Amino acid sequence: MTAATDTTSPGIALDPRRWPALTVISVATLMVVLDASIINIALPRAQADLQISDADRQWAVTAYALAFGGLLLLGGRVVDFVGRKRVFMIGLVGFALASMVAGVASNGAALFAGRALQGAFAALLAPAALSLIAVTFTDGRERAKAFGVYGALQGAGGAVGLIAGGVLTEYANWRWCLFVNTPIALAAALAAIPTVRESRAEGTRRYDIPGAALVTTGLVALVRGFTHAAEDGWSSGSTWILLAVGAILLIAFVAVEGRTDHPLLPLHVVLDRDRGGAFLASLLTSAGMFGLMLFLTYYLQVNLGYQPLHAGLAFLPFSVGIIAAATLGAPLVARTGPKRLMAAGLAVALLGALWLVMVEATSGYLPVVLPAMILTGLGLGVFFVALPNTALTGIDPSDTGVASAMISTTQQIGGAIGPALLNTLYISALSGFLNDHDGEITQAVPLDGYIHGYRLAFIAGAVAFALALAAIVLLIKKHEHTDVPAHTPAHAI
Repeated sequence: MTAATDTTSPGIALDPRRWPALTVISVATLMVVLDASIINIALPRAQADLQISDADRQWAVTAYALAFGGLLLLGGRVVDFVGRKRVFMIGLVGFALASMVAGVASNGAALFAGRALQGAFAALLAPAALSLIAVTFTDGRERAKAFGVYGALQGAGGAVGLIAGGVLTEYANWRWCLFVNTPIALAAALAAIPTVRESRAEGTRRYDIPGAALVTTGLVALVRGFTHAAEDGWSSGSTWILLAVGAILLIAFVAVEGRTDHPLLPLHVVLDRDRGGAFLASLLTSAGMFGLMLFLTYYLQVNLGYQPLHAGLAFLPFSVGIIAAATLGAPLVARTGPKRLMAAGLAVALLGALWLVMVEATSGYLPVVLPAMILTGLGLGVFFVALPNTALTGIDPSDTGVASAMISTTQQIGGAIGPALLNTLYISALSGFLNDHDGEITQAVPLDGYIHGYRLAFIAGAVAFALALAAIVLLIKKHEHTDVPAHTPAHAI
């Protein structure tokens, strides 16, 4: 996402179409955010319909997050120089078509390809929407209000996605969780023509295509390695080859970024100790959060027998907790400092993740899942509201855009790696449980095996939170609050 380097000066008249434009931009923003969660509720039925294996099912979530996160920084550069409105329109039409491709999928591979295509166009839409708000609202107070709407949609998108996924899956078909984007995106594109004005940054149009290719393919190789481990085990040579290739490609990405004149990611942005610690904590926290959500979905629908809508509503305490904590926690940033608030939030989220280890095979929403959701939601809400204050304070104005985009990038990449790794651990635990079980395999045995796998996945999610907490404590030194640049909104939750 890019900084508002060419916003209008206070002496120039305000854009009369700015509020209708915000409505259009908000619709596009909500669509991109909720699409990361809407597929979660639909996934059990999509998996059964398309005969997707347990090892591969996480690609429905991971393919979107990988393409989104891997291309987001490049998308921010394209938005600046090609034209913010033009790229916004391209993103909307492309997202509509990609949603149709995923919705008509006849097998798992086609679904994953469509989801990846959605993520690629989301990587254009998200920074375009954020930049358009920055350049459309030139009055400081109005801009703060506009970014407040943007932040609220970021927080509410997850809850809306879960409920919408439940309604569409239960009363229509899981494919409508994808089809529904098409009319929304096309309507937003038509509405943007008369309301959104064009703008672009001045300067040399140079794009770091090699960097984008290296980071995206490297992440794909890593996730594929985790998936292969779920299929063939950690002793497989192919598993370690894929993981090694992924690591080599990511190392090559770092080398390229250090030498190119127009890097996708200027290394000094992440090598700052406080900023780097915040980005690492964001990646690990998102990995744990998205992984937990994946397995809670299966626990609610497979073990507890919830229908999709019921499962979506069961997630509401988690989403409400995040929104409430982010809203009420904002004033505390100035009083306690972002580091203390981030650490406290993750400690609470860690307690919630560990609480989930107590789940039982056929019961446990009220005594286990509900309090765990509340704790995790409240903790993550506090963490995410304090995160930008560490990641973006004291940064050079020319780097604000790329640093802002890095927050969303780490969240999406974490959302890709977390489910992949936790699903691998789940498959390994389930296979070991069933292989070690003596006697006849009754219906109750697989349910107990699922719980065994869920518990290991929940422990792994808790470990991710613990590592994020360690990154905050050991790497971040700033305790005091420093104002974030005025045009920087709250980030994805």
